[in-house]
Amino acid sequence: MKVSLITITFNSERTLEDTIQSVIAQDYPNIEYIIIDGKSKDGTMAIVDKYRSHISKVVCEPDRGLYDAMNKGWMHATGDIVGYINSDDFLACNDAVSAVVRAFQQDPSLDAVHADLYYVDAVDTNRIVRYWKTTDYQTGAFSKGWHPAHPTFYARRECYERLGGFRLDLPLSADFKLMLRFIEVNKLKTQHLDKVLVRMRIGGATSRNVMSILHGIIQCRHSFKVNGVKAPLYYPMLRLLPKLKQFIRK
Repeated sequence: MKVSLITITFNSERTLEDTIQSVIAQDYPNIEYIIIDGKSKDGTMAIVDKYRSHISKVVCEPDRGLYDAMNKGWMHATGDIVGYINSDDFLACNDAVSAVVRAFQQDPSLDAVHADLYYVDAVDTNRIVRYWKTTDYQTGAFSKGWHPAHPTFYARRECYERLGGFRLDLPLSADFKLMLRFIEVNKLKTQHLDKVLVRMRIGGATSRNVMSILHGIIQCRHSFKVNGVKAPLYYPMLRLLPKLKQFIRK
């Protein structure tokens, strides 16, 4: 079973090497590693070139933002399973991909899996700032504030081909909308892996502070509307409270 692992880069020279090294260190042998760069102006591509022998495919061209690049990623993928590892994140353990593959092998009817995530300090990546602990999906869970951590979300490539990719008009929540559409609307079969797969540096567009989280939640409400899913008026509170708990659960 081939896994396509995709990293999106743009001026990522400060953190990208950690990301690449975490992919190289994986003990699963059949990984197609794809890097989609938005025509970086710093030393990003020099780092990519340094590890070129470990990278299956590199695309370097202007794009229309993160989710446009993510769409390019899955369209270039040839693996059975597609996952993303951001250029300022890294895989938390050497058997992360093996754990994902094992779940699909044990249950061939699975469409997707997701797991847990550590938010870590941007400089001291050993210091855990937030712990995103999730659970298995239950019907209606999205409207109650639940959703997987997208950097831990791996789905069959066939799902992207059949259901489409990321919307470009939701710059803070297109990943949420995609998972809502895949899991809640189209009823893909998913499984939670009780394992931390990713360490994410704090400071991204949707994680840097409470206000950025609130802006993301507002866009998530729009995601419910366009997907025809009802969410209660107090959904922002349902979504915010679990995220606030992540700051104290370490």
